[in-house]
Amino acid sequence: MLDGKTIVLGVTGSIAAYKAAELASRLTQAGAKVEAVMTEPATRFISPMTLRGLTGREVATSMWQPAAEHKAEHISLAQAADVILIAPATANIIARVAGGIADDLLTCTVLATRAPVIIAPAMNDNMFTNPVTQENIGRLKARGFFFVEPGSGRLACGRAGIGRLAKTETIIGTVRQVLGRNGDLAGKSIVVTAGGTREAIDPVRYIGNRSSGKMGYALACAARDRGAEVMLITTNTCLPETVGMEAIGVDTAAEVKKVVDAAVKKADALIMAAAVADYQPKNVASSKIKKGDAALMLEMVKTPDILGEVKGDFIKVGFAAESEDLTANAKKKLQAKGLDLVIANDITAKDGGFAADSNKVSIIDKDGKVEDLPLMSKREVADKILDRVVEIIAKP
Repeated sequence: MLDGKTIVLGVTGSIAAYKAAELASRLTQAGAKVEAVMTEPATRFISPMTLRGLTGREVATSMWQPAAEHKAEHISLAQAADVILIAPATANIIARVAGGIADDLLTCTVLATRAPVIIAPAMNDNMFTNPVTQENIGRLKARGFFFVEPGSGRLACGRAGIGRLAKTETIIGTVRQVLGRNGDLAGKSIVVTAGGTREAIDPVRYIGNRSSGKMGYALACAARDRGAEVMLITTNTCLPETVGMEAIGVDTAAEVKKVVDAAVKKADALIMAAAVADYQPKNVASSKIKKGDAALMLEMVKTPDILGEVKGDFIKVGFAAESEDLTANAKKKLQAKGLDLVIANDITAKDGGFAADSNKVSIIDKDGKVEDLPLMSKREVADKILDRVVEIIAKP
């Protein structure tokens, strides 16, 4: 999504300007061409040399900068941009853009562009909540500008309140969402489940599995980046917060089923990437079970068959995590649960599996056709799966 995109990164005179360095670095590593534009006050907080070193490109700092020192005037930057991101954005820059005041390179570039503009404010809490600032933000939102809401916490002035620059992951997630809003899944509703369920034994212990949720999160983010309206149904994971989608936390198989049954009523596709437990303890102790000399015996009962029981006019995609007879077992699951696609996940693959960032899978359709994929990142796997979902949606 970011590879080959031109992102004009506007940096203004906020103490949070130093965080623009991480943004520039992360965007560049993702394949974007980052054109940094700094206001004069911003250069008092962070050196243009820093951003030049991170992006590999000259940094524009002034309308009057000699042409040899930067690659584009404000019109060229405005025309080249796939998106303009102002992070951090001060109350001053927000007011000037809202008022149509073009008195420096950054404001001129913003007013001259047809590209979407994303603004990530960072300022004192009183300045952010001031009615004038909020009115300016409202005016810009009404004109189609996108905002990344600031976080709360300790501010540079020593106060605690709202006004901290949003997390880098949140800002980049918003950039991805904005760039992909007209993608091949625009207007479609995709429900994704992620992580491993936890079936309680007592208030302390549970039966679970090794699923990290990474594959489900990759699918949800990839669907968002292609324009879909995404609902992520996720169990307990340690993954970053999601951006641009509805996320619902669940714990047990029964909770997953309840949320899935409600969510698919308006869904175009359900992708069950979660590792839902097949069994749960028949009885859950109301207090912690104490360790004794005798062995602990648990009677187990089946959990709900979510994929097999869910009904509706939507595409059903399931996962089959197998350690042997991969294709044969996956095909059985596809037929038994009436799936459109099953993703056969080889959990024995080196550098693949639950906790890894990569995966080795085969995609099998309802006709039995098998597409074996090489080991690749889970994000790449997610896009391969969504390519097949798009193909099914496009069929008359």
